[in-house]
Amino acid sequence: MTPRRLRVDTATLWFEAPFVIALRLQEMQLAAMTGKTHDVAELQRMVSEKVAAAAESGMAVNVALWKATLDSTMRLMTGASGSGYGAAIAAAALKPYGKRVRSNARRLSRKKP
Repeated sequence: MTPRRLRVDTATLWFEAPFVIALRLQEMQLAAMTGKTHDVAELQRMVSEKVAAAAESGMAVNVALWKATLDSTMRLMTGASGSGYGAAIAAAALKPYGKRVRSNARRLSRKKP
């Protein structure tokens, strides 16, 4: 992944995450004002998605670190210079979160109150 693509993905996540939070808070406020019981499934989904994204992100970072380590070792053994893997590792960490935030933004913005 190019550093430019990483910057775009990070900025997108930075703007979409508060949007999803605002949509969920709006639903909770509406439920509280109208006296309806809030959708428990949505609350459980919020928590389970965060746990799943954290686990997936951790695994992706570990895989990216192993790839970087193996490639760097081979480069050093053959006399080549090292290569920057920071962008690939950061992209691996952000990808699971970005995927879930984008899908939640689409799903929650379509929802009719």
